[in-house]
Amino acid sequence: MGHEGIGLIEEVGEAVANFKKGDRVLISCVTSCGRCSYCKKQLYAHCQDGGWILGHKINGTQAEYVRIPHADNSLYLAPSGVDDAALLMLSDILPTGFEIGVLSGQVKPGDTIAIIGAGPIGMATLLTSKFYAPARTFMVDLDDSRLETAKRFGATDLVNSGREKAVDRILSMTDGVGVDVAIEAVGIPATFDICQKIIKPGGHIANVGVHGKSVELHLEELWIKNITLTTGLVSTYSTPMLLNTVKSKTIAPEQLVTHRFKMNDMLKAYEVFANASKEKSMKVLISAE
Repeated sequence: MGHEGIGLIEEVGEAVANFKKGDRVLISCVTSCGRCSYCKKQLYAHCQDGGWILGHKINGTQAEYVRIPHADNSLYLAPSGVDDAALLMLSDILPTGFEIGVLSGQVKPGDTIAIIGAGPIGMATLLTSKFYAPARTFMVDLDDSRLETAKRFGATDLVNSGREKAVDRILSMTDGVGVDVAIEAVGIPATFDICQKIIKPGGHIANVGVHGKSVELHLEELWIKNITLTTGLVSTYSTPMLLNTVKSKTIAPEQLVTHRFKMNDMLKAYEVFANASKEKSMKVLISAE
């Protein structure tokens, strides 16, 4: 299990040229061979000998040791002086929120955007959206604690969809026009439907959430609105740039880590994560030391 991590290299294979024993490294959630047609287009998510395989098709990172295929293209040297928690957020959620939410949604300065879902991915999207200075950011969630966290991270308008109708609230606060960018960060039909109903003509719906059930796409309403709809699995091509923003303290993703556990407390860690609302948990860090 697991596809995020940082660690120390214990051994390197004979084909590895960029890393050596003792290097502290960031592990990308996506493995890249660097040679196939998809990798040459920076579509590492669909690498023909990699992609999302850690904790999915091969053993993952929630262990004392982990083997990383194609290490030269799938690891990053961890800079000194950068907090472990900040680096860990660069394994997956920060590039996911940035690439599939912010970049695919084409967030621009002055935009009004809405992020549906204030979990780790929604928060990572919020943090990285600030690179493009949207004028207004709606955050929609059922949990008041997470909404308050979103406010600290820069959301301008909070909507608790358990107490009020999110669509009506957002439309009323935008003079009935809606938002320029709607980012779905949950992965259920109800949240995707909110995005469809609040997007303005010419807007962008960026679906980041992982859907396990089909959704109803209202093309009978959307076809005339000149919108774009994007989906995707992160390719992590933005990781080097994001790493620089963390080094310069432009963003502080370590704020997303709310709980820390040792590996022998793994079951407790999962219990806390499973009861996120009660425990006020966001990201849970597990250390092998």
